[in-house]
Formats: sequence, C-alpha cells, structure tokens
Amino acid sequence: MKAAVVFAKGSIPQYADFAEPEVTMEHEVLVSVKAASIKNLDKARASGKHYSTENDVHQPTIIGSDGVGYLEDGSKVYFFNKKGTVAEKAIANPKMMVTIPQGLDFSTAAALPNAIMGSAMALKFRAGMQSGNVVLVNGATGITGRIAVQIAKVYGAQKIIVTGRNEESLKELRDLGADEVVSLHLSDEDFKKRIKEIHSESPIDIVIDYIWGHSVEMILSAFKGDGTFSHKTKLVTIGGMSGDTIQLSSQILRATDIQISGSGLGSWTEEESGRLFSEIIPEMFQAAAAGKIKIETEEADIENIEAVWNAEIPSGKRLVIRI
Repeated sequence: MKAAVVFAKGSIPQYADFAEPEVTMEHEVLVSVKAASIKNLDKARASGKHYSTENDVHQPTIIGSDGVGYLEDGSKVYFFNKKGTVAEKAIANPKMMVTIPQGLDFSTAAALPNAIMGSAMALKFRAGMQSGNVVLVNGATGITGRIAVQIAKVYGAQKIIVTGRNEESLKELRDLGADEVVSLHLSDEDFKKRIKEIHSESPIDIVIDYIWGHSVEMILSAFKGDGTFSHKTKLVTIGGMSGDTIQLSSQILRATDIQISGSGLGSWTEEESGRLFSEIIPEMFQAAAAGKIKIETEEADIENIEAVWNAEIPSGKRLVIRI
C-alpha cells in the first residue's frame, strides 16, 4: 500500500510503499483511510522529540495518530491509532473509534478530534466546567483555542474572555462566541489591569491556557488576592508556545483560591480516555454537524506530503491529508 513514511528520525515523510497492516487481534478492525490531519503532535512524534517517542529506537514509521475512513461494512468512522494513519489502510480498536454522523464531511471529521482533545478534555475533566461558568481562553487564536471558545459555548459558558496577539483572529473570535477580547500586545501593566477589571466584574471560574510563559505569570498576578476571601479559579495548561517555565510567587498561591493543573496525553485516566470516544467526540461531532462548531482546513493529497510537511499553513487552519 501507499503511505507517508519517515525513514530516518527527524526526516521529512516520503510517499512510499509500505507493508499493509494485518488484523491479528480479535478486537481490531481494518480501516480504508480517506483522510488524516497533521498536528504539532504528529510532527513532534515524527521528529522523535515528543515525550511519548523520545526514548524509542527509530524504525521506518508511518506518520499520523488518527484518521477517518470506511470500515468493511461501509460505515464512516474516526479512529485513533499512534502506530500511523496517513496510509491507505490502518488498524483500529473499536474502543477508540467514533461513527461519523450524517452531514459531517471527512475533512472536518479528521481535523476536529485533536482540537477537541485539547479543549473539551480540559474543560470537562480538569476544570469540571458547569453551565454558567465564566471562562478565559489564554492564547485563543490558534486552532485549538478557537475550538475551545466554541466548545465552552456549547457547554453553556456565561461569558468567554480570550487573549492573543493576532488582532484579526481576535476579532474573528467574537463571531465564534467570545464576549471579551484582551490583546497580548498591551503593556504588562495594562494587560494585568484589564484582566483584574474583568475578574472583578465577572469572576473567572476557568482559565484554559495554550501558551504558558509570561502571559500566565501576568494572569496569576492579576488574580492575586489581598488577604480577604477570593473566588475559586481553575487554571488548566495545555501548551507552552510562549515558554515551558514560569516564575510563580508562593504568595499568589497562599492569597488566592486557585488550582493549577495540566491536560494532555498521559494526564487523563483510563475512564476519562474512554469517555473521550464514547461521549465527548460523538457529542462534538453532532455539534459540528449542526453548525455549532466550525474548523477551517487546508487539504493536500498524500502524494504531496513532502511538499506540504513544512509548508506554512494559513493561521487558524488544520492541514488535512487526503488519501
């Protein structure tokens, strides 16, 4: 079969022949793959720099961690498989598979799940979001941040605040459900002052963070209590685009009712991971089919994988490889 294969760690995937996978386990099924999205996760795993692959001995590997396609009975499905999905055939475990509803195209179904994992899992399980909560999405102009805004809306957020640097994308976020926009181009003092004002007017219950670094230091500083009772806020970090470390004053933790946690591969329980496929992705697929969640894609054919691997994809779009 044809597949996108990394022959040497860190090299660009090549369109090449590869042995077709065989179903050897009773619970496995074969999928005729029609599309797969390319995420930062896939690029990091292909380079061997992701924490889930950095200790592996490299062998020729098919790229991709999930995909969409047909089962032998003609059913349209999304499936997750870290053993490679950008190929004509792939093996899937039904426990990590979701039926694609009528009205949802393959490209959207391929692009959405990773962003759902990076937003709904944090909102649902780490933050325990309830209808009526006030949510701040830090670094919301990326793909997953844009989906987080829409999912927070689906989950019944009373108010959604977003931060980011791309002014055009910040404006677009208002159309996706954001109520307040705070630019990271503001001076530190003006940024902290604005966050403090918003927190005072409508106390923030949840912060979903995609960039970490200095912006989180400023948000925590804006939340710092003064010795009186403070509002409980849960901050969940999902990415570190602005730096992997922060300076955190112990005074903030002692004077503020804040809980800090993370969401990502390895942080979810087995039960939570099961609910991702049995509950969360199906619910969000239905929301997308109903027009409540939108994601933009940039499509390319698998034979062009070398050309598009390092190509600059327009902001806010997910690269989807057609097979």
